[in-house]
Amino acid sequence: MTHSPDPMLAQPRLSETLLSWYDRHHRELPWRVTPREREAGRRAEPYHVWLSEVMLQQTTVQAVKPYFRKFLDTWPTVNDLAAAPVDDVMAAWAGLGYYARARNLKKCAEAVAAEHGGIFPDTEDGLRSLPGIGDYTAAAVAAIAFDRPAAVMDGNVERVISRLYAIDAPLPGSKPLMKAKVRDLTPSERPGDFAQAMMDLGATICTPKRPACALCPFRDDCLALLTDEPERFPVKAAKKEKPVRLGAAFVAVTTDGAVLLRRRPASGLLGGMTEVPTTDWTSRVDGGTTSGHAPFVADWQTCGVVTHVFTHFELRLSVFRTQVEEPEKVEGWWEPVATLESQALPTVMKKVITQALPLAFKSI
Repeated sequence: MTHSPDPMLAQPRLSETLLSWYDRHHRELPWRVTPREREAGRRAEPYHVWLSEVMLQQTTVQAVKPYFRKFLDTWPTVNDLAAAPVDDVMAAWAGLGYYARARNLKKCAEAVAAEHGGIFPDTEDGLRSLPGIGDYTAAAVAAIAFDRPAAVMDGNVERVISRLYAIDAPLPGSKPLMKAKVRDLTPSERPGDFAQAMMDLGATICTPKRPACALCPFRDDCLALLTDEPERFPVKAAKKEKPVRLGAAFVAVTTDGAVLLRRRPASGLLGGMTEVPTTDWTSRVDGGTTSGHAPFVADWQTCGVVTHVFTHFELRLSVFRTQVEEPEKVEGWWEPVATLESQALPTVMKKVITQALPLAFKSI
């Protein structure tokens, strides 16, 4: 039986409906405790929840799964991660992007180990006091790991809420209103499952394009569906065109197969990561683009251009390659090609090296 959608008056029923849907249709994820496991008495491990939530920011579930398993195999507890060399953590993170997250991950683990005896705080406020944990991560860990009735709102949840209530105000200005709606909907019982149910609904049913509205547990209450244009939501402000920045990168290799690498400064874009020598490009300023900016004098050959898109700008690097008989005495170190995979090379640097040495990596 259908009825006139009135989400404001139907909040308890909507929460129950969604949890019932989640019990039947939840995703199986390596960091998740399923409803059946929960009924059997198992509880989410805060370390697993926190690690997965940090990894999932700006990244897909499929991309995160192997990294999550690798981190747990290498550092099974937060104390293990706290004690790990930072270079090892950065190398394990390489490829996930947004490298400030990896540095903050390490700092947060150290704080939990040193200041909290290896036990995560169980409240939003306590979690927010840790390095690198903002409002979203604090709410997610509080709800999922500790059953706190926190309003958890990621991109999937924004999409569900904006459609359910047909919120016309554009993002990001509508975020406070959306969060208030999520807070009203979040039940005191099973708030962690509710948060995960909202995420699953957005990821599998209420998708950005061609949502499966006929299968949605909210289909009788969704105001966007009532107007027959759910894909219009969430409304977003007009995107600004990304600026293009230019630079050059230099791949020097010895005759016995070693590549010149160096460490980027600890702060700033790709901070603390490994790179081949490049010119001084930033998100705001172009760097040099010719072989005249190379780290040493040699017969540098052009290898084309690599393009990499960051959040706020597009980078185009002219790639140069040279082969030398003996390692030059310059800043950095000479790394055997065979062990490049173990280095903390961000994706853009793997692209550069592959452009110059196509067989350097098994995959990028």
